[in-house]
Amino acid sequence: MAAPGRRRLWCMAARVARMIRIEALWLSVAPLDMRAGMDTLLAQVMRVFGQAQPHHAYLFSNRRGTRLKVLVHDSFGVWPACRRLNQGRCQWAGGQGGVVLTRVQFDALVLGLLR
Repeated sequence: MAAPGRRRLWCMAARVARMIRIEALWLSVAPLDMRAGMDTLLAQVMRVFGQAQPHHAYLFSNRRGTRLKVLVHDSFGVWPACRRLNQGRCQWAGGQGGVVLTRVQFDALVLGLLR
């Protein structure tokens, strides 16, 4: 009886993933306090990238590189998500501004493949 429920949940998650289209991925190189809520993340997007574009995802990291937050704009609103890396950490040159990520780079960061 648990298997049909799991399958239904998986199908719902697949439908949601198809609905949230992401056309561009951006990485903010400045570290962010992970206690920041959605409004602070949106303000940071405005500061770094100018404005939040529909169907764009914005990725942030803490100073230690062990936590990631993603803010996705789906043209109706914004979706926050967070990820804690259990091993390793993300490292990139510090500073201000942002860079464009490819889908492969984004997947590697979110899945924790980069150390």
